[in-house]
Amino acid sequence: MSDLVTTVNPADVIASSDAKDTVSGCHAGADTMKKAAAEAGKSEILEQYAKDYPTGPHDQPQSMCPAFGSLRVGLRMRRTATVLCGSACCVYGLTFTSHFYGARRTVGYVPFDSETLVTGKLFEDLREATYKLADPEKYDAIVLINLCVPTASGVPLDLLPKEINGVRIVGIDVPGFGVPTHAEAKDILAGAMLSYARSEAEQGPVARPDAKSVGRPTVALVGEIFPVDAIMIGRMLEPMGLAAGPIVPTREWRELYAALASPIAAMLHPFYKATAREFTSAGRSLVGSAPVGHDGTAAWLKAIAQSAGVKDEVLAKTSNALLPAIKGALASAPIDARITLSGYEGSELLVARLLVEAGADLRYVGTACPRTPWSDDDRDWLEAKGVQVNYRASLEDDIAAVEEFQPDLAVGTTPVVQHAKEQGIPGLYFTNLISARPLMGPAGPGSLAQVINTAVGNKERFARMESFFNGVGAGEKAGIWPSASGRAA
Repeated sequence: MSDLVTTVNPADVIASSDAKDTVSGCHAGADTMKKAAAEAGKSEILEQYAKDYPTGPHDQPQSMCPAFGSLRVGLRMRRTATVLCGSACCVYGLTFTSHFYGARRTVGYVPFDSETLVTGKLFEDLREATYKLADPEKYDAIVLINLCVPTASGVPLDLLPKEINGVRIVGIDVPGFGVPTHAEAKDILAGAMLSYARSEAEQGPVARPDAKSVGRPTVALVGEIFPVDAIMIGRMLEPMGLAAGPIVPTREWRELYAALASPIAAMLHPFYKATAREFTSAGRSLVGSAPVGHDGTAAWLKAIAQSAGVKDEVLAKTSNALLPAIKGALASAPIDARITLSGYEGSELLVARLLVEAGADLRYVGTACPRTPWSDDDRDWLEAKGVQVNYRASLEDDIAAVEEFQPDLAVGTTPVVQHAKEQGIPGLYFTNLISARPLMGPAGPGSLAQVINTAVGNKERFARMESFFNGVGAGEKAGIWPSASGRAA
């Protein structure tokens, strides 16, 4: 990277600590930051975010910095450079998280202080760094991401050239005070890239994707899904004369053109509002939910067939060949347990459907993501089965569900799982242990039942451990004893 862009290290954080105005700005509060951003010319983008990602009864769910979602999307793309613009402490934390999640890529950072921020020199530094980075031999695109302070200060990434030396320049604002979750931040960058690619396609011929043409209409798959699921969906679509298209967010720029060329976009993860808007602008049909379980697969195939104009007899033949296998897989991998489920990935309702069809007594499903039209079928189906569905769920909501229903297993975020285990209830972290496995078609039931039933089987062991360690860490067994003066020794 250029000499103005550095790989983040702790020294950057220490060096930036003298920028007192900048540091205090980070902690000024969401309302103050929003007001500053609006006064700095960012009101239009904040208003769009408010429409796309409405908050719930609380400011935002308790999860990691939202910008991680956009960072993740950029780091997973080939021939794409990602540069963060924000307070050094934030940038360092984001890069740590990205490497924790396995991204073996350099993250760019343009350092700044109060003076360069206020005088506008930060923008000039960003511009210079972008020009030096724009090497078409290395990159197809450069992504620049404004974090909280640059957004609140009005750093105008939209004034950067759209292209430098043949390298596309994509600048986005992802402030924590305007984007509720990291899941929705994925949509911000995916939507921005689709918008750029759509404008390119409208202007003339574009590069052909590397993948060989399948010769059949494709269905673009929206949402980060397990790789086997994409293969499984392709097999489901093939008898209807269709094929699985690219997964959005994509892994390379060319795939954006192929995704936009797909007549149908399957909104497997329903929170991608900006992405959906681009497909709609391109004249594509949108289909909600996903092929999970027997009922979900039947409904999804029907919706796809209607959108693609597939004949009823072809749909019936496809369904008759596939659905019995799914029903058999569900029967051979039953789940007999009371469960509460929560997470912030956006696929919570899909997992919930599969759990219910497998026989689980699911009482509650909470998702940090908002309600959208593309999850309505899932919500209606779950509520008809007596499951409480909670959008924009807070940590307090999820913990209250564990307390109320006393499940055999709590699936959720790290603090929910921690709370459950403190109560002697087995818990599973949704992101790493549930969402990162096959869910769709005949492969889903067995994959899910294995990890669920293993965890439920640990309930007796948890009870023994709780009894053995009862009281440890609390009261007189906390390891802190008062001295004669009444102070802790």
